[in-house]
Amino acid sequence: MLREAFFGTRRFDDFARRVGIGEPAVAARMTELTADGLLDRVPYQEPGQRTRYEYQLTKKGRDLLPVITALRELATPGPPTPVDRPCDPFTAAAKRPSVRGAVRHGHDVAPEELEIQAGPGLISA
Repeated sequence: MLREAFFGTRRFDDFARRVGIGEPAVAARMTELTADGLLDRVPYQEPGQRTRYEYQLTKKGRDLLPVITALRELATPGPPTPVDRPCDPFTAAAKRPSVRGAVRHGHDVAPEELEIQAGPGLISA
């Protein structure tokens, strides 16, 4: 679920579809992640519709980006590639416990500066 949140997934139905598990399991996991302070449940309302909720990463959740990145490096058949937007087209170096701009800047890359590009391991929306 956290991986999907880093990829920009915000809504319950999108989490269920992208992760490929049933709604009861998604609900239980989202409740745990919210209780643990990794996600915030934020209300939104589309015109003419009832109030619904989306999930946003908290600072605590965003701080897990290096861990998620390291785990993604171990994925097969291959992880999606994080690209540092300010350094584009240079790929962010994800071999260390932090995500850093690879070529030009060598700076720590914040989650909002990353764009996830499709790779063979990414489930398309």
